[in-house]
Amino acid sequence: MTNPLSSSSLPHHKLVAFQVCVELAHAVRDAKVRDTKLRDEATRAVKGACLNIAEAASRGSRADQARAFTIARAEAMEAVAAVEIACMFGDTSTEHAAACVALGRRVYALLTGLIR
Repeated sequence: MTNPLSSSSLPHHKLVAFQVCVELAHAVRDAKVRDTKLRDEATRAVKGACLNIAEAASRGSRADQARAFTIARAEAMEAVAAVEIACMFGDTSTEHAAACVALGRRVYALLTGLIR
């Protein structure tokens, strides 16, 4: 599913990290975690990751950007961990958890590069 608003040229639309994080958000949603608490945790965290990437992209100083990208990275990892834990307890499939982990690795690497 594509975002119809992404055709504009806002700063975060140009970041591959934002695009991959949006893919992670779709994967978290598609995992359909049955545990309400873990689903809420994963959803909130991945939304926060996307929002923090957008915030960082519009920050003026390198230090401000690095701070927001660091928060985004932590939020993305929290979302992935929530789906992994859901999988451990049978609340989502192994395939969905694996997809989230793979996208989480990409988001982590991309954001680490933007933090440095």
